[in-house]
Amino acid sequence: MTEPAPEQPQQPPPPIDSTAQLLTRITDQLGAQLSLVSRNGTRRPMHRTRYPDRPAADGGTPAPALVAVAHGSRDPQALRTVLALLDRVRDLRPGLDVRLGHIELNEPLLPDTLDGLRGAEAVLVPLLLGRGHHVKRDLPAATAAAPSVRTRIAAPLGPHPLLVEALYGRLVEAGWDPADRDGRRAAVVLAAAGSRDPDSAQDTRRTARLLAERLGAPVVPAYASATTPTVPAALRALAARGRHRTFVASYFTAPGRFASACADAVPHRAAAPLGAHPAMARLVLHRYDQARAAGAPADAVTLLASA
Repeated sequence: MTEPAPEQPQQPPPPIDSTAQLLTRITDQLGAQLSLVSRNGTRRPMHRTRYPDRPAADGGTPAPALVAVAHGSRDPQALRTVLALLDRVRDLRPGLDVRLGHIELNEPLLPDTLDGLRGAEAVLVPLLLGRGHHVKRDLPAATAAAPSVRTRIAAPLGPHPLLVEALYGRLVEAGWDPADRDGRRAAVVLAAAGSRDPDSAQDTRRTARLLAERLGAPVVPAYASATTPTVPAALRALAARGRHRTFVASYFTAPGRFASACADAVPHRAAAPLGAHPAMARLVLHRYDQARAAGAPADAVTLLASA
């Protein structure tokens, strides 16, 4: 969630882009996004996306437990934030058994949560924002080690229009002005944790494109670890292109070391982590329902839809 564990096997860090390379990459992204936003003068009204809740049980059969899987963090605000998010989920789906398990650093750990569900059925919903090591390796390993629980693994939360709505809401709280739409000075850096997994980077780039369409302004992904550009480098490159009114969108489910480091790059225009935003609670339930409908086994993560 907020402090990804080192992925195995270890690989050498990617080469650092030169300033010229970074400027070229960001210029290419700005051109593509502005073209997307302005094409035909239309934008998708993603803020109107709705997903009706399903009943908690079908034909009297108890619904599977929803096990939200958080990464874990030493920041005490992280656990409080996740618990607040799950309270919103329970409010939306009364009667649903909603539990929490962490990959590391916080209790309850995921194996302990699954141990408490012996003989039952559960859907694991990762509170993670893209396909990476935790989704592809750690969650299937955890379910394999708990054969007494019938499990399915939902897709990660991102990319998805509801996630974009949460990002948009946090940016408005941080001072983003809708009047900046189509302006020449405003831009957003989408600050993510970073991963060596190419699918994770692809998911972050897709979210950046969706957010750019929602804002009507360029959005450049940047990372706290594992890959480039960093948030400060992305901010400098945008400034070199005349984008001086730049915000940082926090692409983190909850507070933590990486989220704080990214926010420090531009503290007066940094959005809060996604946290317990109402769209996040709806998205958690959407992923839960999606996994139930797919009926996929626990090791079929790649078959689950990610949008």
